[in-house]
Amino acid sequence: MPTDMTAPQDIFERRESGARSYCRKMPALFSHASGSILYDSEGRDYIDFLAGCSSLNYGHNDPDMKAALIDHIAGDGIAHGLDLHTDVKGDFLRAFEQHILVPRKMDHRIMFTGPTGANAVETALKIARKHTKRSNVIAFTNGFHGVTMGALAATGNGYHRGGAGMDKAGVTRLPFDDYADGLDSAALLEQMLDDPSSGIDAPAAILFETVQGEGGLNAASPEWVQKIAAIAKKHGALLIIDDIQAGIGRTGTFFSFEEMAVTPDIVTMAKSLSGFGLPMAMVLVRPEFDVFGPAEHNGTFRGNSHAFVTAKVAIEKFWADETFQQELSQKAEILTSRLGEIASLVPGARLKGRGLMQGVDVGSDELAADICARAYENGLVIETSGSHDQVVKVLAPLTTPKATFRNGLNILKAATCDAMAQGFALAAE
Repeated sequence: MPTDMTAPQDIFERRESGARSYCRKMPALFSHASGSILYDSEGRDYIDFLAGCSSLNYGHNDPDMKAALIDHIAGDGIAHGLDLHTDVKGDFLRAFEQHILVPRKMDHRIMFTGPTGANAVETALKIARKHTKRSNVIAFTNGFHGVTMGALAATGNGYHRGGAGMDKAGVTRLPFDDYADGLDSAALLEQMLDDPSSGIDAPAAILFETVQGEGGLNAASPEWVQKIAAIAKKHGALLIIDDIQAGIGRTGTFFSFEEMAVTPDIVTMAKSLSGFGLPMAMVLVRPEFDVFGPAEHNGTFRGNSHAFVTAKVAIEKFWADETFQQELSQKAEILTSRLGEIASLVPGARLKGRGLMQGVDVGSDELAADICARAYENGLVIETSGSHDQVVKVLAPLTTPKATFRNGLNILKAATCDAMAQGFALAAE
């Protein structure tokens, strides 16, 4: 079979699995990136409002993280260490303790899992089930927790669940906050758990995201989160907050739950944890629930030495004081204001999410896809989310300069205007 190709992209169509996703809508051949800008092989630049699906909260190739990583590699630093003690792991743990855990009065231990968010969720569920000696987990509509079997059982998305080809057991699903008008789903959950004939088995854990990233930017209220936390404690279930996409500054604070007056028993983390886009995931677990014996849950890549290097720099650079958090608040105000303008262009559209994890529900997957396609053609990388992919979702790097941020939002607004004008023209025909 000939191995030459007529275009660089041919290899992807010829050899890469049909599971590829984002590249179908954005087929450019990207070659390098800096800050909030992606560049393709032809030299065209794109403002990045996807940020590795919130894996690049600090942007592409942060210079301080890059320099530290280059120095580590050039000095023959440990590249792979299983769970051995290494200097870089110790440095990361000390930085995380000093700047993240202690200021927030969190006594959690840190367990390094396999490198993905799904690994962290699987670990959290296993901890809860081992501690409580129960199997049932309460999860919620539109939640997304990963696509490995345990995490997938807790994921609501029917398309992804269908990919498993087998039963997904062990989860009872309840309505998320504000899922149905007038329904207090926390009160419903409490009533059902109090009723021995409700049919819900006593749960090992209650698992949710405070802002549902893939589910459509549904944001839980502090009051709902507090009620769910109280229910978990009352019924002996562990409270697991999935902060894989909503955490690490995305909603305005390092953890998405910081201003909600709750302390989760377990927190799952991944995506932007490394600071540099390197695979890294971990679970924070209260000491009394740290129940695994040595290697009872393990993985060859449980801790990425290169990610330890960059994660330490990220913590010390952005979270040693409140300066960065204050900047996030200012940018969130800009985003809310500009998305409000965009929403006003689409009848019935509404804002979703909070902090720098916001978007516009335009009510139609076709319209949302059209807006994103037009934005891409004009130099903006952006995607959709939601149960019907009807939400245009902004996940710009948190470090995006305000001028670049506004330029990206200008492109998005123009794309929405064009999509609506074209839609009205087609409707008139």
